[in-house]
Amino acid sequence: MEILIKAGQLILSLSILVIFHEAGHFFFAKLFKTRVEKFYLFFDPWFSLFKTKWGETEYGIGWLPLGGYVKISGMIDESMDKEQMKLPPEPWEFRSKPAWQRLLIMLGGVMVNFLLAFAIYVMILFVWGKEYLPTENVKYGIMVDSLGTEFGLQNGDKIVSVNNEKIENFRSVVPEILLNEPRTIQFDREGEKVEITFTDAMIGQIIKHKGPFFTARFPFVVSDFSKDSPAKKSGMLKGDRIIALHGEDILYFDEFKSKVADYKDKEVSVTVDRSGKKEVLNIHVSKEGLIGVRPLGNLSEFFELKKIEYTVAEAIPAGVSKGYTEVGNYLKQFKLIFNSETEAYKSVGGFIAIGNIFPDTWDWQSFWALTAMLSIMLAVINILPIPALDGGHVLFLFFEIISGRKPSDKFLEYAQVVGMVLLFSLLIFANGNDIVKLFN
Repeated sequence: MEILIKAGQLILSLSILVIFHEAGHFFFAKLFKTRVEKFYLFFDPWFSLFKTKWGETEYGIGWLPLGGYVKISGMIDESMDKEQMKLPPEPWEFRSKPAWQRLLIMLGGVMVNFLLAFAIYVMILFVWGKEYLPTENVKYGIMVDSLGTEFGLQNGDKIVSVNNEKIENFRSVVPEILLNEPRTIQFDREGEKVEITFTDAMIGQIIKHKGPFFTARFPFVVSDFSKDSPAKKSGMLKGDRIIALHGEDILYFDEFKSKVADYKDKEVSVTVDRSGKKEVLNIHVSKEGLIGVRPLGNLSEFFELKKIEYTVAEAIPAGVSKGYTEVGNYLKQFKLIFNSETEAYKSVGGFIAIGNIFPDTWDWQSFWALTAMLSIMLAVINILPIPALDGGHVLFLFFEIISGRKPSDKFLEYAQVVGMVLLFSLLIFANGNDIVKLFN
């Protein structure tokens, strides 16, 4: 069921993005009286799932969910319709239009994707507002895993600043390290100021790492139990707060997890705080060093979150600012991908990776936030100067506008083929990475 929910969100999100992207091309084509022969959601090689003719345009849904397209008359695109290009140009064809009109037609999809992302961010802020954990409210410090320990971080470290600048939102700490120089974190470690500098190699390790290398530290309150939980059999209840192990005080989840692992296949004495009363339970630790308990991970139970609500007038500039920031962050990610020391290219993913960013339960706020992010991603990728992408067409149009010479149809055909080969290679590489990760 979780896979179906993720897949459903992915398909709906991509459908919305493709329709709006192609509608951008469609709008400017119609504005300049250019004939649009087809408008399709998904590709339709050999057959389509649905199609209908309205005016001069055929609208349909293909069976191959890798995107979508509008087929504009007199244009060399992925359809590679060479026969049409052999005929004399007609006034309603793309190739007959002035260069500036063709430029707007090609930029239409990217423009709409940017505007859509900004509009979604405005809507999210107006409907749900903004809630986050202020870095200064992470009162217990951080909890680190093995990678964080390798970097020199310690449980209980309190983040003071990143790159010597205060970070308001705790969740922004890691993105700030990844995307901005000089990549340093300043900590308060039991009253002593400590600074850690992250190298490109360390950034590569973070990118490849599964999950965050540190999180907010929190007390150990029981949320649920695993099947055949030793703790549950011993009388532990949901809501119990674990405060001691063999009489030694335990304040945090990471402390208990670390110390109980020393008692594999042994019985331990665990003290819990149950509604203000202390209860001592004797629990047999499993051979894996576990007692079968899931901790309460709801941050609002332990920390004071900050909530900002917006009126429509406030949401518009805030949403545009959010969109502008996200565009900048996405562009910075390309720098990481092309940095050989970070080896970020090995983490480039395809449809499985994209699908996995959606939650396994349907949450509209998360859905729209991820859709906005994907809209920006689609816009940025499409504007890259690669033949077969919108950016490739834009590149050739700029050349025509500046030089006054239009590239030949034969050149554009060859460029389209090269671009399609390159795109399919990237598609195979990205999805190949996904498959490799499944078996690692």
